[in-house]
Amino acid sequence: MKKIVAVLAAAAVAVGALAAAPAATAAPARTPDFTPAPINWGDCASASLKNAGAQCGFLVVPMDYAKPAGAKVEVAVSRIKHKAAQYQGIMLVNPGGPGGSGLGLSRLGQSVPNHAGDSYDWIGFDPRGVGSSKPAVTCDGNYFGYDRTPYVPKTPQIERAWLGKAQGYAKACAKNGAILDHIKTTDVAQDMDSLRKALGEKQINYYGFSYGTYLGQVYSTLFPGNVRRMVLDGNVDPRNVWYQANLDQDVAFDRNIKIYFGWLAKYDSVYHLGKTAAAVEKLWYDQQKKLDRTPAGGVIGGDEWTDVFLQAGYYVFGWEDMAKAFDGWVHRGDWQTLKALYDDSNPPGDDNGYAVYSAVQCSDVQWPTNWNRWRLDNWTTYFRAPFETWGNAWFNAPCVNWPAKSGKPVHVDGSKVDGALLISEELDAATPYEGSREVRKLFPKSSLISAPGGTTHAGSLSGVACVDDKVADYLATGNLPKRTPGNHSDAQCEPVPQPVPAGAAGGQPKADTQPGAQIKQDALARLLHF
Repeated sequence: MKKIVAVLAAAAVAVGALAAAPAATAAPARTPDFTPAPINWGDCASASLKNAGAQCGFLVVPMDYAKPAGAKVEVAVSRIKHKAAQYQGIMLVNPGGPGGSGLGLSRLGQSVPNHAGDSYDWIGFDPRGVGSSKPAVTCDGNYFGYDRTPYVPKTPQIERAWLGKAQGYAKACAKNGAILDHIKTTDVAQDMDSLRKALGEKQINYYGFSYGTYLGQVYSTLFPGNVRRMVLDGNVDPRNVWYQANLDQDVAFDRNIKIYFGWLAKYDSVYHLGKTAAAVEKLWYDQQKKLDRTPAGGVIGGDEWTDVFLQAGYYVFGWEDMAKAFDGWVHRGDWQTLKALYDDSNPPGDDNGYAVYSAVQCSDVQWPTNWNRWRLDNWTTYFRAPFETWGNAWFNAPCVNWPAKSGKPVHVDGSKVDGALLISEELDAATPYEGSREVRKLFPKSSLISAPGGTTHAGSLSGVACVDDKVADYLATGNLPKRTPGNHSDAQCEPVPQPVPAGAAGGQPKADTQPGAQIKQDALARLLHF
């Protein structure tokens, strides 16, 4: 999915056939054992980590675990040590992406209610290729410039332009060299086990958001005896990585943007964008067409318009900011606010998150290389779900010509894992709810908390007591909600609530972001996908 203004980290929809058959594949062949050197801990460069009392360092691991004496990569790691007398081990955290920086997530423990996080050493890390890890992958920092060719390929010329742009990006990525062959989810899972060894631990605890849930699924399949407790929030469906997963998302995001349009209509007295969801939707698409013809300020075209509002399909947290931008553009011609929202997610010259996203997704599994397949699947999906389908297709199109070897995804099997807490809002668009139900089946000792009607993606530790208290209880005691018969959730909670804007009946001034949400925002400030 697109780069967007991220308010949480976690995070790309139901037509078309699978690109591969991941359920039929097995775990990678066993590689030679590798014993990492201890981490040399020191001060962190980040002010927020320093203020939280974190230590930082690098884990040195093989680029290719099959050649442990060969070239190395350095994984940036942070640690905030436990504060309670009872020590329950290390807690590794991943925010999603792939391509999201997790270095700041060692601070997440402070957001667990009832001090239940205080018994753990919280470990944040930038996965190989990401952020402060070395080497950091980058391809073309200006790829997300302004006023791009319209997403929907209504003419052959538009399609050729985007195909050429995507092929050019893939070609530019080749400069990264050998790491592109060794940046798969399985490589990162092996790095996590090296981190466990470097810290002298027999087992890890793990908290994964969004794509981080898939990383947790893969790790616990490869190293089931090394998992103690695991929280997976916003679960990727391992059957659909990654081509079909994106098509599934397109349908779900189209549903969620309609929910947002309904919210705008509910508060027409504040934003004056339409009294019905249908009226708001028509206005939104009319503005998209207008901007395709004449970009606002010469920078915000129809593509950028779509990218700005994509966040509304992920979360309720940014709804008011986007509503103000919509209102400001329609009624006052204010394009600068739109540009500021777009720039937050697309800083010029920095494509590290997107480069790693592409590198992982394009090499985890072989994507279709016949463009006719993409054309058919995406046009078929577009007619059902026009909001994001073609934007998402072009976001992933570098995979058609990716300059690295593709692997075969792990056949996820959680039958040997002692327990896991799964979380999902039931209208999550980035990782549709069916994925959490599938993971629940694959992990027979797990329990699933769902939030019926909720559209927020990977939203735990964001202030919903029903969810957060269950997370705290599990981390403190290992107790899971009682598993119930059938293919459904084991406990239900209210979703993250939709905002009530100031100026509306019952509205209040905007509250501060919950601490957990803010920490995840800091961890994944410019990229969100899975």
